[in-house]
Amino acid sequence: MDNIKIMLVCSAGMSTSMLVRAMKIAIDEANVAAEVLAKPSTEAMEYIESNPVDVVLLGPHVRFFEETYKSELSAKNIPIATIPPRDYGTMDGQKVLNQALNLVKE
Repeated sequence: MDNIKIMLVCSAGMSTSMLVRAMKIAIDEANVAAEVLAKPSTEAMEYIESNPVDVVLLGPHVRFFEETYKSELSAKNIPIATIPPRDYGTMDGQKVLNQALNLVKE
């Protein structure tokens, strides 16, 4: 599989940037061909219009966007899910990486 592009969606980006760092460590440790970035919910769909993304994960605090995004992303065959609050709260980069990789496989 090619390099997997994972986009995290948040409200402002503070805590999500910490999760991105944790995921980058997990990516390096697992030697997975993936990259991760975070975008605020106000910019996410615009970013996707001009940049390739393989999977979108929402922070628990913006989970209410899931149904709205799902309708737009399904047309592009981009899976979307909400990060479990426990994994987000503990900044468990490995679990969130596994969630993204599993969504891409489905």
